[in-house]
Amino acid sequence: MGRLDDKVCLITGAARGQGEAEARLFRAEGATVWLTDVLDAEGEAVAADIGGTYRHLDVREEAAWQALVDEMMSAHGRIDALVNNAGIFATGRHFEIDPAEFQRVMDVNCLGVFLGMRAVSPVMREAGAGSIVNISSLAGLRGGVGAFAYHTSKWAVRGMTKAAAVENGRRNVRVNSIHPGLIDTEMMRALPGAEDEMRLARRVPLGRPAQAEEVAELALYLASDESSYSTGSEFIVDGGLNAL
Repeated sequence: MGRLDDKVCLITGAARGQGEAEARLFRAEGATVWLTDVLDAEGEAVAADIGGTYRHLDVREEAAWQALVDEMMSAHGRIDALVNNAGIFATGRHFEIDPAEFQRVMDVNCLGVFLGMRAVSPVMREAGAGSIVNISSLAGLRGGVGAFAYHTSKWAVRGMTKAAAVENGRRNVRVNSIHPGLIDTEMMRALPGAEDEMRLARRVPLGRPAQAEEVAELALYLASDESSYSTGSEFIVDGGLNAL
């Protein structure tokens, strides 16, 4: 039996990278998987390959979230897990980043997570069960230089996770955050200064960046019943970098 048999799972930002790895693993473990992204061609290809359902979703749009949840409820009558994976990155220190760019990062990384939780929580609370997994970052646990908006947004995800866990706990809806460190994904390799980031991997106690599948394994645990007594917690997958 699969670890997610009979569960209906929704994963945002699933066209590539961590989200794609999560979608593939969840499906392999028996879940009915709905994938969303704004990269439609890539997302549709992943869904077709794994036997999932793809929908275009801009996580900043409240009405789009509600329409998606309504469609999933009509099709399945339940949503068991949400992985808020969609996110973007921007460089710039606090005294140089353009306010519009700061707001863009906050809208995707912070508002998008809030709207996702807000959309699925009522149906999970009504069912008396559910798991929400918010992808934060090691940047949501410590300071850093050169990515002020990203750090701010990921700290916000950490705080929202804790507040939502308290608010939903009595209805058996669990909310946890994952804090990846250096992950070898297409998005990370395309970032300015990516070579410096990869060189930073030499400082990681385990001596390498993580693969997206290693983050997906942690998301699988949190989406499954194996983590039934975990909520409001931070799960770090960074090869020991935060321990330095």
